Amino acid sequence: MFRLAIPTDLSEHELVNRCRANDRVAQRLLFERYKRAMFSTAFRILNDYDHANDALQDAFVEVFRNLDQFAFRSTLGAWIKIIVVRQSLRKQQLEGRFLTLDESLHDAPISFRDNLTGDELETAIRTLPDGARTVFLLTEVEGYTHKEVADLLGISEGTSKSQTSYAKKLLRQRLS
Repeated sequence: MFRLAIPTDLSEHELVNRCRANDRVAQRLLFERYKRAMFSTAFRILNDYDHANDALQDAFVEVFRNLDQFAFRSTLGAWIKIIVVRQSLRKQQLEGRFLTLDESLHDAPISFRDNLTGDELETAIRTLPDGARTVFLLTEVEGYTHKEVADLLGISEGTSKSQTSYAKKLLRQRLS
């Protein structure tokens, strides 16, 4: 069987330009470079393997359709991640998944026992209710501001803060 060699040493600019020219080998390389990290982002938001794969596929279709709009103002990975997050949020159908909580909970510090493993934390995060998990991941893991999360999700900043606080409260309870 004949296999095309994929040049793995392409710079980001070269890779984007070759993808824009419909070079299938470059497109495959772009997908291979980013699929694991982007799947991880989608899975954290969706908490479902099949839905995360669907969101990933939809996101890469959008990436290739809109690659001409990528202007190198950020890294390619950051640009793709935004698309993956948006596709994951679309897939999640967030209507009605957010609770209004007490404002006094906002920005409460979170601390865990010293011997907590990453797997334990990941498992606990996956058990959070959809809305709280999504906002927690976007603010605390992905680094979005509450305003950015509110805009992405169509909720208020207060709801974003409340969801983050609620997630932290649940995590403290589950991991103490």
